[in-house]
Amino acid sequence: MTVYVDDMYRYPVGQYGRMKMSHLIADTDEELHAMARAIGVARRWWQAPPRHDSHYDICMSMRDKAVSLGAVAITLRQCSAMNMLRRVTGALGAPHDAEEWATTNRRPKPEHVPP
Repeated sequence: MTVYVDDMYRYPVGQYGRMKMSHLIADTDEELHAMARAIGVARRWWQAPPRHDSHYDICMSMRDKAVSLGAVAITLRQCSAMNMLRRVTGALGAPHDAEEWATTNRRPKPEHVPP
């Protein structure tokens, strides 16, 4: 069982003014909540299913704490792929394996058909 933290802070989507954010995800919600407690993130910030994939948005100082406590750093692309895989199979899978799965199972974009 593993907790992961992505590099969303590197992209505009992860920047809120001067604050830079990352996603904190885990194989199980129990692990996710335990890590959030350990780094000082309140449970009320949990973004829960069914509206969201289970995760916390955390600032850089919390990201650093999570990594120091054993969270595995992943890319935003891997995080997205892992969440896609979990929606289909119920499990996140390993970062590289999920990314490969997402690449081979991505639905093609529909062709533009003029009106």
